[in-house]
Amino acid sequence: MRELPEISIVIPVFNEGPNLQILYDEMIVVLGQVGKRFEILFINDGSTDQTYTLLKQLALRDPQVRVISFGRNFGQTAAMSAGFHYAKGTVIIPFDGDLQNDPADIPRILAKLDEGYDVVSCWRHNRKDRWLTRRLPSSFANKLISFVSGVTLHDYGCTLKAYRSHILQHVQLYGEMHRFIPIYAYWAGAKVAEIMVNHRPRQYGQSNYGLVRTIKVLLDLITVRFLGHYSTKPMYLFGGIGSVLCGSGMVFSVITLYQKIALDIKAHRNPLLLLAVFLFIIGIQFILIGLVAELLVRIYYESQGKPIYVIRETHNIDP
Repeated sequence: MRELPEISIVIPVFNEGPNLQILYDEMIVVLGQVGKRFEILFINDGSTDQTYTLLKQLALRDPQVRVISFGRNFGQTAAMSAGFHYAKGTVIIPFDGDLQNDPADIPRILAKLDEGYDVVSCWRHNRKDRWLTRRLPSSFANKLISFVSGVTLHDYGCTLKAYRSHILQHVQLYGEMHRFIPIYAYWAGAKVAEIMVNHRPRQYGQSNYGLVRTIKVLLDLITVRFLGHYSTKPMYLFGGIGSVLCGSGMVFSVITLYQKIALDIKAHRNPLLLLAVFLFIIGIQFILIGLVAELLVRIYYESQGKPIYVIRETHNIDP
C-alpha cells in the first residue's frame, strides 16, 4: 500500500498547455530537494487547448501526478475547491499554472509553516503585472479586505499559500472566496503568517483576470463580512437595521404630532408624516427579512452541502 503524501500541490489550470511541462519539471526538482512525500494535483478547469492531453501524459508517466478534469470551465474557486477535497497531504499548497509563481519558494514556505503556523500567505512584493489593470486595483482591494476583515495581509490575490489540511476541512468555497481562506482560518483561531515570494512575468498564454474580477471580489467581501459576523444570527443585522428604521419612523411621527398641536401644521400636508410611515414600513420589512434569514441559516447548517463543480474524468484519483 502506497504511503499517503505529506505535501499536496494543487494547481488549477485553464488553457495553460505551453506551461505544463516546464512547471512540472521545476516542481519535481524542488519537491525532490524537500525530501517529503508529495503529490501534484492538477485540476483542468474545462481547457479548450492541449492542456488535458498533456496532463494525461504526465499522469501516465508519473503516479505522483493526479488529474481532475471538469466538464466545462467553472472558475478558479471551483477548481481549487475540488483540489482541496481530493488532496491527501497534511499540507496543501495551491499554485498557479502560468509559471508566475516560483516553485523555488516552496521550501521557504514549508519552513515558515514549521515554525508553528497553520497558514502561510505569500506576498508578491515585486509583482510582474500591469500596473493599471492588475496591481492598482489589487492594492486597493488588499487594503480594503484587511480593513474590513481585521486580518492584515499585503496580497490576498496571490494563489500561492500553504495550509494545514485540517484548516480546509470545513471550508466551502463560492464566487471568488478562495482568496479569503486566511480570513476564515484566522477567525477560527488559526495562526497566520506572511512571507515575500518571487513573482515572474508570464511567458506563454494570456491572463484570464481583469478589472471585472476586482468588482466580484469586492462583492464577495461583503459576503465574507456577513458570514463572519452574522452567519448564525442574521437577525442581529437585519433586525438591528429594522429597529433603527422603526424607531426613526416613530420619532418623526411624534414630531408630526407636536407640529400639529403646537404649531397648527396640518398633518396631511406635513412631509414628515409620509417619511414616518415609510420608515416604519421599511423597518418592519427588514425585521421580517431577518426572520426569513434565520430560517435559511438553519437550513444551511443542517443540510448536506453540494459541490459547485462537475467532474467528467479523473486519473489516479481514488473513488
